[in-house]
Amino acid sequence: MLSKVYSAALLGIDAYKVDVEIDMAMGLPKMNVVGLPDGAVKESKERVHSAIKNSGFPLPSRRITINLAPADIRKEGAGFDLPIALGILECSGVIEPESMKNCMVFGELALDGSVKPIRGALSLAVSCRDNGLGGIVLPIANAAEAAVVEGIKVIGVERLGEVVAFFNGQQKIIPTEAIELQNGMSNNLSIDLHDVKGHEHVKRALEVSAAGGHNVLMVGPPGSGKTMLAKRIASVLPKLEFEESLQTTKIYSVLGMTKENNSLVEQRPFRSPHHTISDVGLIGGGSVPKPGEISLAHNGVLFLDELPEFKKNVLEVLRQPLEDNQVTITRSMLSITYPARIMLVAAMNPCPCGYLGDPKHECTCTMGEIQRYRARLSGPLLDRIDLHIEVPAVRYKELSDTRRGESSIDVRLRVETARKLQMERYHHSKGEITSNSQMTPSHVRDFCKVDSEGARLLEMVIDKLGMSARAYDRILKVSRTIADLEGSEEIKPVHLSEAIQYRSLDRGVQ
Repeated sequence: MLSKVYSAALLGIDAYKVDVEIDMAMGLPKMNVVGLPDGAVKESKERVHSAIKNSGFPLPSRRITINLAPADIRKEGAGFDLPIALGILECSGVIEPESMKNCMVFGELALDGSVKPIRGALSLAVSCRDNGLGGIVLPIANAAEAAVVEGIKVIGVERLGEVVAFFNGQQKIIPTEAIELQNGMSNNLSIDLHDVKGHEHVKRALEVSAAGGHNVLMVGPPGSGKTMLAKRIASVLPKLEFEESLQTTKIYSVLGMTKENNSLVEQRPFRSPHHTISDVGLIGGGSVPKPGEISLAHNGVLFLDELPEFKKNVLEVLRQPLEDNQVTITRSMLSITYPARIMLVAAMNPCPCGYLGDPKHECTCTMGEIQRYRARLSGPLLDRIDLHIEVPAVRYKELSDTRRGESSIDVRLRVETARKLQMERYHHSKGEITSNSQMTPSHVRDFCKVDSEGARLLEMVIDKLGMSARAYDRILKVSRTIADLEGSEEIKPVHLSEAIQYRSLDRGVQ
Protein backbone atom coordinates (compact mmCIF):
# COMPACT_ATOMS: atom_id res chain seq x y z
CA MET A 1 0.00 0.00 0.00
CA LEU A 2 1.18 3.54 -0.77
CA SER A 3 0.57 6.78 1.15
CA LYS A 4 1.80 10.35 0.79
CA VAL A 5 2.18 13.03 3.46
CA TYR A 6 3.24 16.59 2.68
CA SER A 7 6.10 18.04 4.68
CA ALA A 8 8.90 20.56 4.04
CA ALA A 9 12.66 20.97 4.31
CA LEU A 10 14.70 24.07 5.05
CA LEU A 11 17.06 25.55 2.47
CA GLY A 12 18.69 28.64 3.89
CA ILE A 13 15.95 30.66 5.61
CA ASP A 14 13.25 29.41 3.23
CA ALA A 15 11.51 26.05 2.97
CA TYR A 16 10.41 23.90 0.04
CA LYS A 17 7.72 21.22 -0.07
CA VAL A 18 8.77 17.60 0.41
CA ASP A 19 6.53 14.64 -0.42
CA VAL A 20 7.01 11.92 2.19
CA GLU A 21 6.02 8.77 0.29
CA ILE A 22 5.52 5.51 2.20
CA ASP A 23 5.35 2.13 0.48
CA MET A 24 4.48 -0.97 2.54
CA ALA A 25 5.04 -4.34 0.87
CA MET A 26 5.47 -8.01 1.69
CA GLY A 27 8.97 -9.06 2.68
CA LEU A 28 11.34 -9.20 5.61
CA PRO A 29 10.58 -6.50 8.20
CA LYS A 30 12.82 -3.56 7.34
CA MET A 31 12.53 0.22 7.09
CA ASN A 32 14.58 2.10 4.47
CA VAL A 33 14.77 5.88 4.04
CA VAL A 34 15.84 7.23 0.63
CA GLY A 35 15.93 10.71 -0.92
CA LEU A 36 19.34 12.03 0.29
CA PRO A 37 18.64 11.87 4.06
CA ASP A 38 21.31 13.01 6.52
CA GLY A 39 22.18 11.09 9.68
CA ALA A 40 19.33 12.54 11.75
CA VAL A 41 16.78 11.59 9.07
CA LYS A 42 18.17 8.07 8.75
CA GLU A 43 17.85 7.59 12.50
CA SER A 44 14.16 8.56 12.33
CA LYS A 45 13.19 4.94 11.68
CA GLU A 46 14.27 4.00 15.21
CA ARG A 47 12.37 6.92 16.78
CA VAL A 48 9.29 6.29 14.64
CA HIS A 49 9.25 2.56 15.46
CA SER A 50 9.34 3.17 19.22
CA ALA A 51 6.90 6.12 19.08
CA ILE A 52 4.28 4.09 17.20
CA LYS A 53 4.65 1.09 19.52
CA ASN A 54 4.60 3.16 22.73
CA SER A 55 1.54 5.09 21.51
CA GLY A 56 -0.43 1.85 21.36
CA PHE A 57 -0.63 1.46 17.56
CA PRO A 58 0.29 -1.71 15.63
CA LEU A 59 3.36 -1.74 13.40
CA PRO A 60 2.98 -4.46 10.74
CA SER A 61 5.88 -6.77 9.98
CA ARG A 62 6.37 -5.50 6.45
CA ARG A 63 9.06 -4.07 4.26
CA ILE A 64 8.65 -0.26 4.48
CA THR A 65 10.28 2.12 2.00
CA ILE A 66 10.25 5.85 2.72
CA ASN A 67 11.07 8.29 -0.07
CA LEU A 68 11.65 12.01 0.49
CA ALA A 69 10.96 13.77 -2.80
CA PRO A 70 12.53 15.66 -4.49
CA ALA A 71 15.32 13.14 -4.05
CA ASP A 72 18.16 15.30 -5.40
CA ILE A 73 18.28 17.77 -2.47
CA ARG A 74 19.77 16.73 0.85
CA LYS A 75 17.31 16.58 3.78
CA GLU A 76 18.44 17.22 7.34
CA GLY A 77 16.99 17.28 10.84
CA ALA A 78 14.51 15.21 12.83
CA GLY A 79 11.38 17.04 11.66
CA PHE A 80 10.35 14.25 9.27
CA ASP A 81 9.59 11.86 12.17
CA LEU A 82 5.92 12.83 12.46
CA PRO A 83 5.01 12.70 8.73
CA ILE A 84 6.80 9.35 8.40
CA ALA A 85 4.91 7.91 11.36
CA LEU A 86 1.57 9.20 10.04
CA GLY A 87 2.29 7.78 6.58
CA ILE A 88 3.02 4.36 8.06
CA LEU A 89 -0.17 4.46 10.13
CA GLU A 90 -2.18 5.42 7.05
CA CYS A 91 -0.73 2.45 5.17
CA SER A 92 -1.65 0.27 8.15
CA GLY A 93 -5.27 1.43 8.07
CA VAL A 94 -5.07 3.27 11.40
CA ILE A 95 -5.64 6.70 9.79
CA GLU A 96 -8.44 7.38 7.35
CA PRO A 97 -7.16 7.56 3.73
CA GLU A 98 -6.93 11.03 2.18
CA SER A 99 -7.47 12.73 5.55
CA MET A 100 -4.05 14.43 5.36
CA LYS A 101 -4.12 15.54 1.72
CA ASN A 102 -4.66 19.29 2.40
CA CYS A 103 -2.09 19.91 5.10
CA MET A 104 1.63 19.88 5.81
CA VAL A 105 3.07 17.95 8.75
CA PHE A 106 6.32 18.47 10.59
CA GLY A 107 7.66 17.40 13.98
CA GLU A 108 10.24 15.36 15.87
CA LEU A 109 9.06 12.33 17.83
CA ALA A 110 10.30 11.20 21.22
CA LEU A 111 10.33 7.47 21.96
CA ASP A 112 7.16 7.77 24.05
CA GLY A 113 5.23 9.36 21.17
CA SER A 114 5.41 12.98 22.32
CA VAL A 115 6.08 15.64 19.68
CA LYS A 116 9.17 17.78 20.27
CA PRO A 117 9.87 21.32 18.95
CA ILE A 118 11.53 21.85 15.58
CA ARG A 119 13.47 24.63 13.82
CA GLY A 120 12.17 26.89 11.06
CA ALA A 121 8.45 26.86 11.90
CA LEU A 122 7.87 30.27 10.32
CA SER A 123 9.52 29.28 7.04
CA LEU A 124 7.57 26.01 7.00
CA ALA A 125 4.29 27.85 7.45
CA VAL A 126 5.14 30.22 4.60
CA SER A 127 5.92 27.21 2.38
CA CYS A 128 2.58 25.64 3.35
CA ARG A 129 0.70 28.76 2.32
CA ASP A 130 2.67 29.24 -0.90
CA ASN A 131 1.91 25.66 -1.96
CA GLY A 132 -1.84 26.21 -1.59
CA LEU A 133 -2.34 23.90 1.38
CA GLY A 134 -4.98 24.69 3.99
CA GLY A 135 -3.13 23.98 7.21
CA ILE A 136 0.01 22.82 8.99
CA VAL A 137 0.38 20.35 11.87
CA LEU A 138 3.46 20.89 14.02
CA PRO A 139 4.59 20.85 17.69
CA ILE A 140 2.55 23.00 20.07
CA ALA A 141 5.71 24.87 21.10
CA ASN A 142 6.11 26.17 17.53
CA ALA A 143 2.45 26.95 16.87
CA ALA A 144 2.52 30.62 17.92
CA GLU A 145 5.42 31.31 15.58
CA ALA A 146 3.74 29.63 12.60
CA ALA A 147 0.38 31.30 13.30
CA VAL A 148 1.80 34.66 12.19
CA VAL A 149 1.36 33.49 8.57
CA GLU A 150 -2.12 34.36 7.35
CA GLY A 151 -4.26 32.10 5.15
CA ILE A 152 -3.58 28.73 6.82
CA LYS A 153 -4.78 26.89 9.92
CA VAL A 154 -2.05 26.09 12.44
CA ILE A 155 -2.66 22.95 14.51
CA GLY A 156 -0.33 22.58 17.48
CA VAL A 157 0.00 19.03 18.83
CA GLU A 158 1.72 17.34 21.77
CA ARG A 159 1.51 13.58 21.11
CA LEU A 160 1.29 11.18 18.18
CA GLY A 161 -1.99 9.71 19.44
CA GLU A 162 -3.51 13.18 19.49
CA VAL A 163 -2.59 13.71 15.82
CA VAL A 164 -4.09 10.34 14.79
CA ALA A 165 -7.34 11.15 16.61
CA PHE A 166 -7.46 14.56 14.93
CA PHE A 167 -7.12 13.17 11.41
CA ASN A 168 -9.70 10.46 12.15
CA GLY A 169 -12.17 13.12 13.31
CA GLN A 170 -12.22 11.73 16.86
CA GLN A 171 -10.68 14.81 18.48
CA LYS A 172 -11.07 18.50 17.71
CA ILE A 173 -8.05 20.78 18.01
CA ILE A 174 -8.63 24.53 17.97
CA PRO A 175 -6.24 26.26 15.52
CA THR A 176 -3.68 28.53 17.12
CA GLU A 177 -4.34 32.24 16.71
CA ALA A 178 -1.56 34.71 15.99
CA ILE A 179 -0.32 36.75 18.93
CA GLU A 180 -0.53 40.45 18.13
CA LEU A 181 2.92 41.90 17.47
CA GLN A 182 3.99 44.49 19.99
CA ASN A 183 5.56 46.66 17.33
CA GLY A 184 8.94 47.98 18.41
CA MET A 185 10.39 48.57 21.84
CA SER A 186 8.41 49.73 24.82
CA ASN A 187 9.08 53.08 26.43
CA ASN A 188 10.38 51.36 29.56
CA LEU A 189 13.83 50.68 28.17
CA SER A 190 16.24 48.74 30.38
CA ILE A 191 19.15 50.70 28.90
CA ASP A 192 18.76 54.33 27.93
CA LEU A 193 20.94 57.02 26.43
CA HIS A 194 20.36 59.29 29.43
CA ASP A 195 22.60 56.96 31.47
CA VAL A 196 25.63 58.23 29.54
CA LYS A 197 27.41 61.17 31.16
CA GLY A 198 28.99 63.76 28.87
CA HIS A 199 29.97 62.80 25.31
CA GLU A 200 27.43 65.13 23.72
CA HIS A 201 29.30 65.15 20.40
CA VAL A 202 29.37 61.33 20.39
CA LYS A 203 25.65 61.14 21.11
CA ARG A 204 25.06 63.49 18.19
CA ALA A 205 27.15 61.28 15.92
CA LEU A 206 25.24 58.17 17.03
CA GLU A 207 21.96 59.97 16.32
CA VAL A 208 23.20 60.71 12.80
CA SER A 209 24.31 57.11 12.29
CA ALA A 210 20.96 55.75 13.53
CA ALA A 211 18.98 58.19 11.38
CA GLY A 212 20.72 57.07 8.19
CA GLY A 213 21.70 53.50 9.10
CA HIS A 214 25.38 54.42 8.82
CA ASN A 215 28.25 52.26 10.06
CA VAL A 216 30.23 53.84 12.89
CA LEU A 217 33.63 53.35 14.53
CA MET A 218 34.39 54.80 17.98
CA VAL A 219 38.02 55.44 18.92
CA GLY A 220 38.99 56.21 22.49
CA PRO A 221 40.99 55.15 25.57
CA PRO A 222 39.90 52.30 27.86
CA GLY A 223 36.95 53.16 30.07
CA SER A 224 35.81 56.16 28.04
CA GLY A 225 32.35 54.67 27.50
CA LYS A 226 32.54 53.19 23.98
CA THR A 227 30.80 49.92 24.87
CA MET A 228 28.19 51.69 26.97
CA LEU A 229 27.36 53.99 24.05
CA ALA A 230 27.25 51.10 21.57
CA LYS A 231 24.76 49.13 23.65
CA ARG A 232 22.40 52.12 23.60
CA ILE A 233 22.35 52.56 19.83
CA ALA A 234 19.60 49.97 19.43
CA SER A 235 17.43 52.02 21.79
CA VAL A 236 17.35 54.98 19.37
CA LEU A 237 16.79 53.01 16.17
CA PRO A 238 13.31 53.12 14.59
CA LYS A 239 10.75 50.54 15.68
CA LEU A 240 10.92 47.20 13.94
CA GLU A 241 8.34 47.02 11.16
CA PHE A 242 6.25 43.87 10.63
CA GLU A 243 8.03 42.80 7.43
CA GLU A 244 11.42 43.38 9.05
CA SER A 245 10.31 41.31 12.02
CA LEU A 246 9.30 38.45 9.71
CA GLN A 247 12.69 38.47 7.99
CA THR A 248 14.60 38.53 11.27
CA THR A 249 12.45 35.82 12.86
CA LYS A 250 13.07 33.49 9.91
CA ILE A 251 16.82 33.63 10.57
CA TYR A 252 16.45 32.96 14.30
CA SER A 253 13.89 30.25 13.61
CA VAL A 254 16.09 28.16 11.30
CA LEU A 255 18.74 28.15 14.04
CA GLY A 256 16.21 27.25 16.73
CA MET A 257 16.87 30.50 18.59
CA THR A 258 13.30 31.79 18.89
CA LYS A 259 11.77 31.80 22.36
CA GLU A 260 9.18 29.10 23.02
CA ASN A 261 5.57 30.21 22.46
CA ASN A 262 6.75 33.58 21.08
CA SER A 263 5.50 34.60 17.64
CA LEU A 264 8.03 37.08 16.28
CA VAL A 265 11.25 38.87 17.13
CA GLU A 266 9.89 42.24 18.27
CA GLN A 267 13.06 44.26 18.91
CA ARG A 268 16.00 45.03 16.67
CA PRO A 269 18.81 42.51 17.24
CA PHE A 270 22.03 43.54 18.97
CA ARG A 271 24.82 41.02 18.40
CA SER A 272 28.23 41.38 20.02
CA PRO A 273 30.54 38.45 19.12
CA HIS A 274 33.90 38.04 20.87
CA HIS A 275 37.03 38.95 18.93
CA THR A 276 38.10 35.28 18.83
CA ILE A 277 35.23 34.46 16.44
CA SER A 278 36.08 32.75 13.14
CA ASP A 279 35.11 33.97 9.70
CA VAL A 280 32.55 31.13 9.47
CA GLY A 281 31.04 32.17 12.80
CA LEU A 282 30.78 35.76 11.61
CA ILE A 283 29.32 35.41 8.11
CA GLY A 284 28.03 31.82 8.28
CA GLY A 285 29.07 28.54 6.70
CA GLY A 286 29.50 24.86 7.36
CA SER A 287 28.94 21.80 5.15
CA VAL A 288 25.27 22.78 5.11
CA PRO A 289 25.64 26.58 5.37
CA LYS A 290 24.06 28.16 8.44
CA PRO A 291 23.64 31.90 9.16
CA GLY A 292 26.42 33.66 11.04
CA GLU A 293 26.45 36.59 13.45
CA ILE A 294 26.12 39.13 10.64
CA SER A 295 22.83 37.56 9.55
CA LEU A 296 21.62 37.24 13.15
CA ALA A 297 22.09 41.02 13.34
CA HIS A 298 19.89 41.55 10.24
CA ASN A 299 17.78 44.71 10.66
CA GLY A 300 19.75 45.50 13.81
CA VAL A 301 23.23 46.20 15.16
CA LEU A 302 26.44 44.18 14.88
CA PHE A 303 28.87 45.44 17.53
CA LEU A 304 32.55 44.55 17.20
CA ASP A 305 34.42 45.62 20.32
CA GLU A 306 38.24 45.86 20.23
CA LEU A 307 38.09 45.85 16.44
CA PRO A 308 41.86 45.49 15.74
CA GLU A 309 41.95 42.36 17.92
CA PHE A 310 39.79 40.46 15.41
CA LYS A 311 41.75 38.32 12.97
CA LYS A 312 42.45 40.16 9.75
CA ASN A 313 40.79 37.51 7.55
CA VAL A 314 37.66 37.74 9.72
CA LEU A 315 37.41 41.50 9.23
CA GLU A 316 38.04 41.30 5.51
CA VAL A 317 35.07 38.98 4.92
CA LEU A 318 32.85 41.83 6.11
CA ARG A 319 33.63 43.97 3.09
CA GLN A 320 31.24 42.37 0.60
CA PRO A 321 28.27 41.98 3.01
CA LEU A 322 28.57 45.64 4.07
CA GLU A 323 28.19 46.66 0.43
CA ASP A 324 25.53 44.17 -0.70
CA ASN A 325 23.50 43.75 2.54
CA GLN A 326 23.59 39.98 2.06
CA VAL A 327 25.94 37.01 2.34
CA THR A 328 26.22 34.33 -0.33
CA ILE A 329 27.81 31.07 0.85
CA THR A 330 28.75 28.59 -1.87
CA ARG A 331 29.55 24.93 -1.36
CA SER A 332 30.09 22.15 -3.87
CA MET A 333 26.43 21.05 -3.81
CA LEU A 334 24.56 24.28 -3.21
CA SER A 335 24.71 28.06 -2.84
CA ILE A 336 22.68 29.88 -0.18
CA THR A 337 22.14 33.61 0.29
CA TYR A 338 21.35 35.00 3.74
CA PRO A 339 20.23 38.60 4.38
CA ALA A 340 22.67 40.85 6.25
CA ARG A 341 21.29 44.38 6.32
CA ILE A 342 23.05 45.60 9.43
CA MET A 343 24.36 48.71 11.11
CA LEU A 344 27.99 47.99 11.98
CA VAL A 345 29.17 49.57 15.23
CA ALA A 346 32.81 49.07 16.16
CA ALA A 347 35.10 50.28 18.93
CA MET A 348 38.88 50.42 19.28
CA ASN A 349 41.66 52.03 21.27
CA PRO A 350 43.75 54.72 19.52
CA CYS A 351 46.95 52.71 20.09
CA PRO A 352 48.10 49.42 21.68
CA CYS A 353 48.40 50.91 25.19
CA GLY A 354 45.18 52.86 24.67
CA TYR A 355 46.29 56.32 25.76
CA LEU A 356 47.38 58.12 22.60
CA GLY A 357 46.14 61.71 22.85
CA ASP A 358 44.91 61.28 26.45
CA PRO A 359 45.97 64.35 28.48
CA LYS A 360 45.87 62.38 31.77
CA HIS A 361 47.98 59.39 30.72
CA GLU A 362 51.23 59.11 28.84
CA CYS A 363 51.26 56.94 25.73
CA THR A 364 54.09 54.38 25.84
CA CYS A 365 53.75 53.25 22.21
CA THR A 366 56.23 54.00 19.47
CA MET A 367 55.07 55.44 16.17
CA GLY A 368 55.78 52.09 14.50
CA GLU A 369 53.65 50.21 17.02
CA ILE A 370 50.77 52.63 16.49
CA GLN A 371 50.98 52.31 12.73
CA ARG A 372 51.11 48.50 12.89
CA TYR A 373 48.15 48.50 15.27
CA ARG A 374 46.02 50.62 12.96
CA ALA A 375 47.22 48.72 9.89
CA ARG A 376 45.20 45.76 11.12
CA LEU A 377 42.23 47.66 9.71
CA SER A 378 42.53 47.81 5.94
CA GLY A 379 41.71 50.91 3.94
CA PRO A 380 38.81 49.23 2.10
CA LEU A 381 37.20 48.27 5.41
CA LEU A 382 37.57 51.77 6.87
CA ASP A 383 36.09 53.20 3.68
CA ARG A 384 32.92 51.23 4.40
CA ILE A 385 32.58 52.79 7.86
CA ASP A 386 30.84 56.13 7.45
CA LEU A 387 31.58 57.76 10.81
CA HIS A 388 34.86 57.69 12.74
CA ILE A 389 34.22 59.21 16.17
CA GLU A 390 36.78 60.12 18.82
CA VAL A 391 35.56 59.23 22.33
CA PRO A 392 37.78 60.95 24.93
CA ALA A 393 37.80 60.08 28.63
CA VAL A 394 34.98 61.67 30.63
CA ARG A 395 35.94 64.42 33.07
CA TYR A 396 34.95 64.23 36.74
CA LYS A 397 32.69 67.27 36.42
CA GLU A 398 30.60 65.43 33.82
CA LEU A 399 30.60 62.17 35.77
CA SER A 400 29.38 63.86 38.96
CA ASP A 401 26.58 65.75 37.20
CA THR A 402 23.31 64.39 38.61
CA ARG A 403 21.15 65.82 35.84
CA ARG A 404 19.71 63.29 33.41
CA GLY A 405 20.63 63.70 29.79
CA GLU A 406 18.34 63.36 26.80
CA SER A 407 16.49 60.05 26.77
CA SER A 408 16.53 57.45 24.02
CA ILE A 409 12.82 58.07 23.40
CA ASP A 410 13.43 61.72 22.49
CA VAL A 411 16.32 60.88 20.19
CA ARG A 412 14.37 58.05 18.57
CA LEU A 413 11.52 60.40 17.67
CA ARG A 414 13.94 62.56 15.66
CA VAL A 415 15.48 59.45 14.10
CA GLU A 416 12.07 58.12 13.06
CA THR A 417 11.13 61.48 11.53
CA ALA A 418 14.31 61.42 9.43
CA ARG A 419 13.67 57.80 8.41
CA LYS A 420 10.16 58.68 7.24
CA LEU A 421 11.65 61.29 4.90
CA GLN A 422 13.99 58.64 3.53
CA MET A 423 11.21 56.09 3.06
CA GLU A 424 9.24 58.65 1.05
CA ARG A 425 12.32 59.55 -0.98
CA TYR A 426 13.10 55.93 -1.91
CA HIS A 427 9.55 54.57 -2.20
CA HIS A 428 10.16 53.65 -5.85
CA SER A 429 12.81 51.12 -4.75
CA LYS A 430 10.03 48.84 -3.37
CA GLY A 431 11.78 48.29 -0.05
CA GLU A 432 15.27 47.57 -1.44
CA ILE A 433 16.48 50.92 -0.08
CA THR A 434 15.19 52.06 3.30
CA SER A 435 17.89 54.48 4.50
CA ASN A 436 20.50 56.88 3.18
CA SER A 437 23.36 54.47 3.82
CA GLN A 438 21.96 52.09 1.17
CA MET A 439 21.87 54.65 -1.64
CA THR A 440 23.25 53.56 -5.01
CA PRO A 441 25.53 55.88 -7.07
CA SER A 442 22.53 57.01 -9.09
CA HIS A 443 20.68 57.94 -5.89
CA VAL A 444 23.71 59.87 -4.68
CA ARG A 445 23.71 61.88 -7.91
CA ASP A 446 19.99 62.59 -7.63
CA PHE A 447 19.61 63.32 -3.91
CA CYS A 448 23.05 64.53 -2.74
CA LYS A 449 23.60 67.60 -4.89
CA VAL A 450 25.72 70.37 -3.36
CA ASP A 451 26.12 74.03 -4.25
CA SER A 452 29.34 75.68 -5.46
CA GLU A 453 30.52 76.50 -1.94
CA GLY A 454 29.98 72.91 -0.83
CA ALA A 455 31.77 71.61 -3.94
CA ARG A 456 34.83 73.76 -3.14
CA LEU A 457 34.85 72.46 0.43
CA LEU A 458 34.69 68.85 -0.76
CA GLU A 459 37.43 69.40 -3.34
CA MET A 460 39.77 70.86 -0.74
CA VAL A 461 39.18 68.04 1.74
CA ILE A 462 39.32 65.17 -0.75
CA ASP A 463 42.55 66.42 -2.33
CA LYS A 464 44.22 67.22 1.00
CA LEU A 465 43.38 63.92 2.71
CA GLY A 466 43.58 61.74 -0.40
CA MET A 467 40.21 60.12 0.23
CA SER A 468 38.88 57.40 -2.05
CA ALA A 469 35.78 57.68 -4.22
CA ARG A 470 33.94 55.45 -1.73
CA ALA A 471 34.82 57.79 1.16
CA TYR A 472 33.57 60.71 -0.95
CA ASP A 473 30.22 58.93 -1.43
CA ARG A 474 30.04 58.18 2.28
CA ILE A 475 30.51 61.84 3.16
CA LEU A 476 27.67 62.80 0.82
CA LYS A 477 25.38 60.13 2.30
CA VAL A 478 26.09 61.26 5.87
CA SER A 479 25.53 64.88 4.81
CA ARG A 480 22.15 63.86 3.38
CA THR A 481 21.23 62.31 6.73
CA ILE A 482 22.29 65.41 8.68
CA ALA A 483 20.14 67.53 6.36
CA ASP A 484 17.21 65.14 6.90
CA LEU A 485 17.53 65.51 10.68
CA GLU A 486 17.18 69.26 10.20
CA GLY A 487 14.35 68.86 7.70
CA SER A 488 16.39 70.51 4.95
CA GLU A 489 15.85 69.62 1.29
CA GLU A 490 19.31 70.94 0.37
CA ILE A 491 22.70 69.76 1.58
CA LYS A 492 24.39 72.87 2.94
CA PRO A 493 28.10 73.46 3.61
CA VAL A 494 27.44 73.17 7.36
CA HIS A 495 26.05 69.66 6.79
CA LEU A 496 29.13 68.73 4.75
CA SER A 497 31.45 70.13 7.41
CA GLU A 498 29.86 68.00 10.12
CA ALA A 499 30.05 64.88 7.92
CA ILE A 500 33.74 65.54 7.13
CA GLN A 501 34.66 65.82 10.81
CA TYR A 502 33.34 62.28 11.28
CA ARG A 503 36.24 60.91 9.18
CA SER A 504 38.94 61.26 11.84
CA LEU A 505 40.92 58.14 10.85
CA ASP A 506 41.37 59.50 7.33
CA ARG A 507 43.58 62.18 8.86
CA GLY A 508 46.12 59.61 10.05
CA VAL A 509 47.96 59.45 13.37
CA GLN A 510 47.90 62.79 15.20
